[in-house]
Amino acid sequence: MRILLTNDDGIHAPGILAMYLELARDHEVMVVAPETVQSATGHGITLSAPLLTSKVTVPGGFNGIAVDGRPADCVKLAVAQLVAGPIELVISGINSGANTGINVIYSGTVAAAIEAGFLGLPSIAVSLYLRATVEPDYAQAARFAGQTIKSILDKGLVGGQIASVNLPALKTGEQPAGIRFVRQCTKPWIDTYDRRKDPRGREYFWNSSLFTLTQTEDDTDMAGLRDGYITVTPLQFDLTDHATLERWNTDEH
Repeated sequence: MRILLTNDDGIHAPGILAMYLELARDHEVMVVAPETVQSATGHGITLSAPLLTSKVTVPGGFNGIAVDGRPADCVKLAVAQLVAGPIELVISGINSGANTGINVIYSGTVAAAIEAGFLGLPSIAVSLYLRATVEPDYAQAARFAGQTIKSILDKGLVGGQIASVNLPALKTGEQPAGIRFVRQCTKPWIDTYDRRKDPRGREYFWNSSLFTLTQTEDDTDMAGLRDGYITVTPLQFDLTDHATLERWNTDEH
């Protein structure tokens, strides 16, 4: 397959290198990724500034194109200008950190996959849960991601469809409990901010929120990841609340 690979951690991140090396064993892979870290930038795109590009060689890995924009910019520009010929699949990741629950709204990794869906391409976002007690093994994570991507494609992923994959935090040599196809958890973050002062005495706030896999229903991405499973969640970009829309349209009052 001809695969476009991108991310939100930047073109020099370890996750995208590991994912490239895994995919390139069997596929033609083109890398177009942000020049700098774009974590939690959501689905922003660049409208009022030029998008600069540069050719990048990652040692031991790939020749790619860096874009000084957001993840969604990378997908748009790759499809419109940078990649010659057809793109059969878009992979975004491996992200350093899980994208479960409402994190999919904040995530630049998921935004890149959704942008591909906008453009009629099948796409998969891949994220790795990080824990302070476990050193991330990106090569191992990429192998598990490759197996999961194959499982998704075997089940069927057509143009415009999007999947979000989350990989558990595993020590080298450990195995996931399996793969679960689950829904997105909707529990909110517990936000905390540190109140501080800069050297000139001006008050500012620093986001000190910590991502944790909280207790939730067993059929969610958070629960599956917490229990050591690889989780796969199909996503859609239609945000319409169809139940409410139907009720409003049938309400006699």
